[in-house]
Amino acid sequence: MPVHPENAPPGLGPDASAAAFPLGGIGTGNVSIGARGELRDWELANRPAKGARLPFSFFAIRAAPAGGTAVTRILESRLTGPHEGDQGYYAGQLAGLPRLRDSRMFGEYPLLRVDFADDDLGVQVALTAFTPLVPLDADASGIPGAVLRYTVTNPLDVDADVTIVGSLANPVGVTGYDVHHFPRYAGQPANDWADDGGLRGIRFSSDLPDDDLRHGTAALSTTDPDTTAKPQWLSGFWQDGVQVFWDELCATGRLTPETAFSIDEPPYPDWFTRLRVGSLGIAHRLAPGASRDFEFLLTWHFPNRPRAWQGNINLDNTHAGEVVRNHYATAYADAWAVARRLAADLPELERHTRAFHGALFGGTLPPEVADAVGSTLVALRSTTCFRLAGGRFAAWEGSFDDGGSCEGTCTHVWNYAQTAAFLFPELERDARRTEFTHETRPDGRMNFRANSVFGNEPWDFHPAVDGQLGAIVRLFREWRFSGDDVLLADCWPGAQRALEFAFTAWDTDGDGVLDSEQHNTYDIEFHGPNSLANSMFFAALTAGAAIADRMGDAAAAQRYRDAAATGAARMDALLFNGEYYEQRLDDVDARRYQYGTGCLSDQVFGQLLAHVAGLGHVLPAEHVRSAVAAVHRHNFRAELTGHHSVQRTYALNDEAGLLLCSWPRGGRPRIPFVYSDEVWTGIEYQVATHLVFEGLVEEGLQLVRAVRARHDGRRRNPWNEVECGNHYARSLASWGLVVALSGADYDAVARTLAFTPRCGGDRLQTIFTTGAGWGELALSPGGASLRLLGGRLDLAALTVTHPVHGPLSAGPVRLAAGDAVQLTAPDPLDRKDLP
Repeated sequence: MPVHPENAPPGLGPDASAAAFPLGGIGTGNVSIGARGELRDWELANRPAKGARLPFSFFAIRAAPAGGTAVTRILESRLTGPHEGDQGYYAGQLAGLPRLRDSRMFGEYPLLRVDFADDDLGVQVALTAFTPLVPLDADASGIPGAVLRYTVTNPLDVDADVTIVGSLANPVGVTGYDVHHFPRYAGQPANDWADDGGLRGIRFSSDLPDDDLRHGTAALSTTDPDTTAKPQWLSGFWQDGVQVFWDELCATGRLTPETAFSIDEPPYPDWFTRLRVGSLGIAHRLAPGASRDFEFLLTWHFPNRPRAWQGNINLDNTHAGEVVRNHYATAYADAWAVARRLAADLPELERHTRAFHGALFGGTLPPEVADAVGSTLVALRSTTCFRLAGGRFAAWEGSFDDGGSCEGTCTHVWNYAQTAAFLFPELERDARRTEFTHETRPDGRMNFRANSVFGNEPWDFHPAVDGQLGAIVRLFREWRFSGDDVLLADCWPGAQRALEFAFTAWDTDGDGVLDSEQHNTYDIEFHGPNSLANSMFFAALTAGAAIADRMGDAAAAQRYRDAAATGAARMDALLFNGEYYEQRLDDVDARRYQYGTGCLSDQVFGQLLAHVAGLGHVLPAEHVRSAVAAVHRHNFRAELTGHHSVQRTYALNDEAGLLLCSWPRGGRPRIPFVYSDEVWTGIEYQVATHLVFEGLVEEGLQLVRAVRARHDGRRRNPWNEVECGNHYARSLASWGLVVALSGADYDAVARTLAFTPRCGGDRLQTIFTTGAGWGELALSPGGASLRLLGGRLDLAALTVTHPVHGPLSAGPVRLAAGDAVQLTAPDPLDRKDLP
């Protein structure tokens, strides 16, 4: 069981129409499962497609008790309405076929369970669905496919013959939809039966050439030998194919291949008769009290994407007519090859997936944190992210319903993301190489939207102060987490240019406090001294000093340390108002889009990045704590009924949320900065993480609970946090909560791992990751233990600060997957200072 209902919140019922659980790997696209158990949002072909349906694509069950009447149902709970539309329900939805009485969805990403209920069916059925997720292994977590496992239990006192059938319309070459909601195709789709001994099923293909952007394959397969199939339905303008399929399934529980696929007269539109639907079934007899899995593999392979972003920011698209290949396409020849790999390695892949799930959800992390971390992890495996041949990582900010949102792995948005850095660090290391070896110009100005991933001309726009300086801190984070000196050697020349750029471009008077025009994540320019830009500057200087030391440049290291210290002291004296940090301007209305005396939620974001990277405080600790406490006190709204906002709306009515800015001391500008009245989950997680780092744990958890309460499956999708687009990258800030609450600090260079937990007392059990291995930390009244679940760990020293016994240490520690080390508190009677 992926999720145990007795230990989890109540499941989502059929009325949770916003809930859609995505299946798919990193950079592969998705298909989602809704709360009724239905397949929805088919996004396989390298672009977002929220709401896209494939007609006649569903699972069905037939159960026939010995001596009784067979019952056949679509394996979804009943449609809940509203039952409206210009054609009622379109034919491909098959709304007129009977479904099951009820369903309950239990999702703890990456594992989904849907329990179905229907007294007439006789047997009990539940769906388990997932795409393998293996921490620290982006390739194993980037398989373009999903496991769909229906578990059937026979509670009757007689045998029951059960058939479960999956039907799929060929998804290859879809160009759009006609007035009847049926797909239009480029090329001629084709379905074929395949059986290579251990794997059997239907291959979906097309006659499109290999270099066509729409070229691809899909497969619905199983390793179960007891199959029945209709690889291609009878086709025709009306519902001929599904009529024959359904009647046959109801009557016999078996399917027979068609010998003729279409009807010649009268003539039907060519685009309609291209639709190819195939069905694969598994049939078993279940003895009384027996349970059996009916397991299907759904895989896909769409190798080609344009060699250009073609996004809404309009970066240079010179090579848009050319094709580049997805990284996964270099490992698999087609969807059938994907299925073979998934089938062959499924036991091991599932073991790692369940171990990750157990470590995240089975410990004592606050449940809202585990939920937030798991649910936002989807963004990495959504259409927001992709990998090109060779493993090059690139991403949008988010995904619009039918296209990417804001291209170029935007530095000032991805600044917030922590999940990839700690769970798939190779992705972030690749992004740093892109930024510093390809996107940083000779004068130190960094393009904050990367076009070099496609070999296209750089984007000519203002540099982003937060994105550019944050990337330097993140370079330090990646190096410290991996110990990769080659990464440092490759990136430091560009990073040093980027750091030096700040002294001249953003500090007009040379006093060590940035004060000129500063483009930032709010898509406008702040002017004058402000703590958002300057906290990033001091964190970047501190990181740069550590890197310069490693590179043997002692003079540069000392210069950066001195600049960080003097600049931080000067900024603190200039901007701290006794409670929080302000923006210093003579006239806040002289330019649009400033905040002046406002309490900005991001006011010390650079300090948060420094904490996560292991750099410590770069601003006075007591003032930082006061500032983040003020953010919570002034910007958090327990309910938003009386909130006034003419901007985009992500939280409203009785919902709670954190505003980007408030003006508790007055002085709100006539036209404040863009987005100031909005609520962004990524900033809520950022502030929550920072509150935890500063010891304000309950305040941080309050913010997390507010986010998750808004994403309850009815109001919003639990697995899709929206900002400018679905699955928005900023939401990946959530993993910082794991780091802050566990107090984990891994230094691959020094080979040390330390924990200073901030929750759970002496009963803490939490997931942890390092650059080379991952596992669980568990505290007990008598000490602590660390168990490695994957990878390896080679430490000079391991330290756990126990809430009762203080620091407990061990070292050297060398662990392989499955190994554990125990740190036991000394017995007080053994103390040598006792008489």
